[in-house]
Amino acid sequence: MANLDLVALVVKDYDPAIDFFVRILGFDLVEDSPSLTNDGRPKRWVVVRPPGAASGILLARADGEEQERLIGNQFAGRVGFFLRVDDFSATYERMVAAGVTFLTPPRVEPYGRVAVFLDIAGNKWDLLGV
Repeated sequence: MANLDLVALVVKDYDPAIDFFVRILGFDLVEDSPSLTNDGRPKRWVVVRPPGAASGILLARADGEEQERLIGNQFAGRVGFFLRVDDFSATYERMVAAGVTFLTPPRVEPYGRVAVFLDIAGNKWDLLGV
C-alpha cells in the first residue's frame, strides 16, 4: 500500500516558514536536519505536519530565480491546500488574532464551513470544518 508522505512547499526562508506553520497553524516540527542539494550545496530538510497526520509538508527554500518567482503562486492562483479542523470557529478566531490574512469570510458549503487564507509564502489554503 502507498501513501502520500510529503508535498513540497517552496518558501523564501526556513525559519519564518517554520514559525508560521508551528506557532500559527499549530503543526508539529517533525524534522529540521542539515542536508545537501543535488549538486552538493548546503540546505535543510524541514518537515512539518498537523498533529497526528500521516502526510506532511517539506518546507523547501527557493533555490534560484525560477523557484523564487514561484513563491506564493505554486498553484497558479488556485487554492492548493485544504486544512480540515475539528473546531472551525476557534481555529479561525485564533488565526485571525495571529494576523493570518483571510481572503474570504467564513461561508457554509455542502462540505462544511470554509474560508480562504494565505500562508506565509502567499499560497491560498481552504480552512475547512464544522
